[in-house]
Amino acid sequence: MKILVINGPNINMLGIREPEVYGNKTYADLLEFIKNISEELNIEVECVQSNHEGVIIDTIQNALGKYDGIVINPAAFTHTSIAILDALKSVSLPAIEVHLTNINDRESFRHHSYTSLACEKVFSGKGFDSYKEAIHFLQD
Repeated sequence: MKILVINGPNINMLGIREPEVYGNKTYADLLEFIKNISEELNIEVECVQSNHEGVIIDTIQNALGKYDGIVINPAAFTHTSIAILDALKSVSLPAIEVHLTNINDRESFRHHSYTSLACEKVFSGKGFDSYKEAIHFLQD
């Protein structure tokens, strides 16, 4: 099995950006966490992070025929990007949305997710474990 993990804007700033919200672990820590899960499950995982909506769309489109599923943390694009929603729909790969925090416990503008409309499931509010649950869900 081959899974693509896509992280959206500002995820690269983990450990620096709002540690009271996101904690002190860094993006490098997240990558290591995902690597360990993939080794445990004997699956191939590639991680991509971009602050640019078009790059994320291109990455989703390029996943067609190369991956068995997508785990996506669209970050702020969750609440604004119909284009990422359309890209997920266009490739018809199983997709799981993840968030480090519980978006429903945050500001009201974060409560709506466009991208979840193309996802089989959403895991949020569990920190790095949201990714673990998503990867396990795709593997099952």
